[in-house]
Amino acid sequence: MKLLNQYRGLRREIYILFFGRIVTNLGSMIWPVMTMILNQKLSFSASQISYFFIGSSILMLPANLIGGKLADRFNKKKVIVICDCVSIICYFISAAVPLGIGTIILFIAAGIFQSIEYPSYDALFADLSATKDRERAYSLEYLGGNLGLVLSPTIAGLLFKDYLWLSFIISGVSIAVSTVLIAVLIKDITPVKDEDEEAAYQEKKDGQSIFRVLKENPLILLYIFCSAFYFAAYGQYNFIMPLDMAAVHGESGAVIFGTVSSLNCIAVVLFTPLITKVFAKMRDTGKMLTGRILVFAGYLIFLLLLGFVPGYYAAMLVFTWGEIFSTVAEGPYVTVRIPASHRGRINGIMTVICTAIAGGVDFSVGQLYDRTGSTWTWVLILSVTLVSIIISVILKLRDKRSYPKLYKEKTAVKSVN
Repeated sequence: MKLLNQYRGLRREIYILFFGRIVTNLGSMIWPVMTMILNQKLSFSASQISYFFIGSSILMLPANLIGGKLADRFNKKKVIVICDCVSIICYFISAAVPLGIGTIILFIAAGIFQSIEYPSYDALFADLSATKDRERAYSLEYLGGNLGLVLSPTIAGLLFKDYLWLSFIISGVSIAVSTVLIAVLIKDITPVKDEDEEAAYQEKKDGQSIFRVLKENPLILLYIFCSAFYFAAYGQYNFIMPLDMAAVHGESGAVIFGTVSSLNCIAVVLFTPLITKVFAKMRDTGKMLTGRILVFAGYLIFLLLLGFVPGYYAAMLVFTWGEIFSTVAEGPYVTVRIPASHRGRINGIMTVICTAIAGGVDFSVGQLYDRTGSTWTWVLILSVTLVSIIISVILKLRDKRSYPKLYKEKTAVKSVN
């Protein structure tokens, strides 16, 4: 309970968004088994699966840019509610029609509207939390998402063979409940007034173009590319891991991967409060670097122990520690270094760059897997992860020089203690 006490004192709306995230992710049952749906239900090869992920990512690129612009110009709560309603309809129709390409198209349509709403959802956590509370707010969002995901991958694995349609219904119902929570209970989304010195970089610049903001903050671009390579590597957990498990273990691979994914969520729930508390004084750049290194180690363990089922859980535990370190640092890093007026658009541009690089990696991974198998594919994935580690080191070394006021504030707090 002492670890959970660190989340006290945030605005009421933050807790509502937290519960909304839990409920939404309780029904997140399609993406965890999407690779297996395409491979085992629709007979896609690894290359074809990579084309699917690349194609769906390309379709979502405009959605991210549109979502970022909507988040900066319109009521964020209304954007979330409207987009959720469209997604709910798509999920219910997907459950009613026979599984096929049409179902997948509807699922992608739902994903597009989820992408449009994401910048608004993410920006709300920044708007509703002071700079000093930002890391706790994002940590709570991340914790809520994974509380919801604890059982959903395992249930998806169990429903996969005969009751896949039920997964679509559960997903639609969960989003509907979350939407009602947000629409009815969130009344005030007025941004927090933050006058601390460390908030100096967040001053609104409404008349300034996004390109001007990025030109004045070149390190943000470096961070975006750092994140892009990390997410490109991170995404392979949902691509190559299930393919390898299916190749080695057959149809039981879906259940094994579901339980491994559930371990990921359980570990996030158990360790996120602990890591947030114990490493509170570690700077966000240090956390990002630590996270990348641990993800690299987790992948390496999986590759070396492929075929040994207990090894999957060991690899996932290390991988999850890395995910936690990276995630609790990502949101706070950006939001305290850019004008509050541009959070949505920066988020949109970041998603576009991440998607473009991840798409290139997915394409290469799919081609390599079909031609050479698992081992050399994992060499490529580990190399991409290593690139993100190198950029993280550069970012860590340059950050203090670019944003000195953030470091002055940290030093002042330490001296008082």
